[in-house]
Amino acid sequence: MTQSIVVQVGQCGNQVGCRFWDLALREHAHVNKMGEYDEALGSFFRNVDSRNRACGVGGRIQHLKARAVLVDMEEGVVNEILQGPLGEVFDSTQLLTDVSGSGNNWAVGHMTYGSCYREQIVDTLRKAAEHCDCLQCFFLIHSMGGGTGSGLGTRVLSLLEEEFPEVCRIVTSVYPSAEDDVITSPYNSVLAMKELTEHADCVIPVENQSLVDIVSKIKHMSDGGIPGRVIKRDSTIISGESGLSGAEKPFDAMNNIVANLLLNITSSARFEGSLNMDLNEIAMNLVPFPRLHYLVPSLTPLYTLADVSIPTRRLRPSLPFVSWNQEGWKTGLCSVPPVGHSHALLALANNTCVKSRFMELRESFTKLYRKKAHLHHYLNVEGMEQRSFSEALNSLSSLIEEYDHLDATKGKLMRDAARLSIAR
Repeated sequence: MTQSIVVQVGQCGNQVGCRFWDLALREHAHVNKMGEYDEALGSFFRNVDSRNRACGVGGRIQHLKARAVLVDMEEGVVNEILQGPLGEVFDSTQLLTDVSGSGNNWAVGHMTYGSCYREQIVDTLRKAAEHCDCLQCFFLIHSMGGGTGSGLGTRVLSLLEEEFPEVCRIVTSVYPSAEDDVITSPYNSVLAMKELTEHADCVIPVENQSLVDIVSKIKHMSDGGIPGRVIKRDSTIISGESGLSGAEKPFDAMNNIVANLLLNITSSARFEGSLNMDLNEIAMNLVPFPRLHYLVPSLTPLYTLADVSIPTRRLRPSLPFVSWNQEGWKTGLCSVPPVGHSHALLALANNTCVKSRFMELRESFTKLYRKKAHLHHYLNVEGMEQRSFSEALNSLSSLIEEYDHLDATKGKLMRDAARLSIAR
């Protein structure tokens, strides 16, 4: 059995990570009733109890240590996690914090903290890797709009490529909404995107506004007073009262969706199934062009209504594929559904729909950069130069042009097909 390490960077990364570990423990406890340390559990946890009984909740979780590295330059969230019900799951030698934060400045996270903590970060990653017999993948969780998540998060990503070039790097990036309250988020996001494009194997973009809309829609539906429209406590957006999660927090529902997305991606690698999928096969099958590795996730069901049975879905016999990746298809079938659900379906799609979001991001960046707004905060950071902004903008524009080219190819193929049809 292979192992994976989750690297959580910044406030958002650690909040999502906390939900991930809570839900992962619940999932394994639900499947592994006897509490035995097995291969499935070993994919994300290591056992520090020689008696071998480690799985479950409550008194026995102290025998498990998460294969996790927690990094944040403002220690509040990490301290809250350590003082909470999940505190004992994390190895104190795999935590790295500071007190001052990055001030919503990519340069501070990437340049200042990235240089200052470089050796400690590398040492922490190596220690985590040494506990693995067969390390297959690093999952990096971070946000794009702040300073630590975007700046230090992408610095950690480049260090992962340096130190572990053969290990797959899958990044979950939470993108800010258009009305983000961090004025410098367009700078941070575009500067981070250059690093993601160059150093990640796969990026799974998650837009913050989309999470808000999903949770609001479900809440509105469940509060509509219609009989039976009550969401079960074990649904994806609900933490549940497992004894691990504690009191519900405002962003838990949104973070649970992202955490469940990661659990679904790895379920076929952790549990038995009629058609298992190796994590390395995601990039192998879905990324025909190295830079175009932004995969759009779709997850269903996101909730289960009480006393309502949902019919089992069926894939259509034929599905449309993008013209430039006609054979990019990989299926994994796992016998263990998420807790609270009878079935689930996750789809990762590599197509050009991400281009519109990247264009919006470029426009927001250009509005600030044209006025040189807040630029001095970045240029005052040692090691940061103004050309970094133009290079990041050029990298994003080049990425958009590559998607444009594929869109044009698709249009040409459709026109050619129409001409052939007329000729017949």
